[in-house]
Amino acid sequence: MKLAIVVLALATTVAAEVFFKETFDDASWEERWVQSKHKEDYGDFKLSAGKFFGDEKRDQGLKTSQDAKFYSRAAKFDKDFSNAGKTLVIQYTVKHEQGIDCGGGYVKVMAADANLEDFHGETPYNLMFGPDICGPTKKVHVIFNYKGKNHLIKKDIRCKDDVLTHLYTLILNPDNTYEVQIDGEKVESGDLESDWDMLPAKTIKDPDAKKPEDWDEREYIDDENDTKPSDWEQPEHIADKDAKKPEDWDDEMDGEWEPPMIDNPEYKGEWKPKQIKNPAYKGKWIHPDIENPEYTPDDKLYLYESWGAIGFDLWQVKAGTIFNNVLVTDSIEEAKEHAAERFEVLREVEKEKKEAADKEEAAKLEAEEKKRKEEEEKKKSEEKEDDDDEEEKEEKHDEL
Repeated sequence: MKLAIVVLALATTVAAEVFFKETFDDASWEERWVQSKHKEDYGDFKLSAGKFFGDEKRDQGLKTSQDAKFYSRAAKFDKDFSNAGKTLVIQYTVKHEQGIDCGGGYVKVMAADANLEDFHGETPYNLMFGPDICGPTKKVHVIFNYKGKNHLIKKDIRCKDDVLTHLYTLILNPDNTYEVQIDGEKVESGDLESDWDMLPAKTIKDPDAKKPEDWDEREYIDDENDTKPSDWEQPEHIADKDAKKPEDWDDEMDGEWEPPMIDNPEYKGEWKPKQIKNPAYKGKWIHPDIENPEYTPDDKLYLYESWGAIGFDLWQVKAGTIFNNVLVTDSIEEAKEHAAERFEVLREVEKEKKEAADKEEAAKLEAEEKKRKEEEEKKKSEEKEDDDDEEEKEEKHDEL
């Protein structure tokens, strides 16, 4: 029995496969990541660990380095593969160190036949995943291509917008379910059919159904026996009987004087008969649904026969985003282990160094404010002394 368990564990380990892993440990990344030639003035990616890091080589990644630029660079996988019958995990880290105001931080994962030298915004992809920030919009994109059309997730997933490194993970399962994680914590999950409009609706309004002409939806109606009181009709405004013509009023010059109008206390507004229950009321008519003849279930919404490349195709107003730890695998455990080795270690160091830097900056600002106030007080004191000297001179001059 123990032997069987060991064999099963080994088989599970062997079955797990990493299709792509990139940690940008050295300059060799340039050999793997193809620069698109679709535009002539793409921004440059540079290796950088940023301001706060533990081990510079381990924590360095691709950093956008020029403001107001498009960026487009992608890499091929070692082999083309299909995710038929298996889980697929897309994972990577993003650090918006510049305090991004408008720009993308997502990846696009493509088929093996993608032309990376012409990689651009219209290049077909299987999946687009990751954060996108512009002004108040701060979302995580999860976009699937289905039958040639890109479909956005219908849920709103908020991304992180601070200056620290964050881990983004998408898990796509062969039962048409998914999970989005940020920093290893689930932030959204569900099924593909419900959360994307890839398939037509299961039901539609019956086009042949019409509300019967005698269908009465009025719950209340006017009481035909209710009559308007005889004293109801009163003007809304009346002349102020207490007003008097001003003594200096000249009829020839000012015209005939008329008293000002005031609200009529007897005015009751527009009369309406009281409402009573409608004996013919049938309730709100509900348009019946029928099965949509255009709907066909698809238990392979998750499936793409070819996965073979991943890339960054972005626009950034303010550069400085660092991408790292890109992983494509069929193993959730592999993704967790990779995150523990790379992200978790960095997160702790980064947090400590950021807090220390914030304290240092706060102390610096406090010292500058203190110096400013001291200089301001000194200036006021000197100006007062000058004023006192002038007054003393004037007094002596007056005595003479």
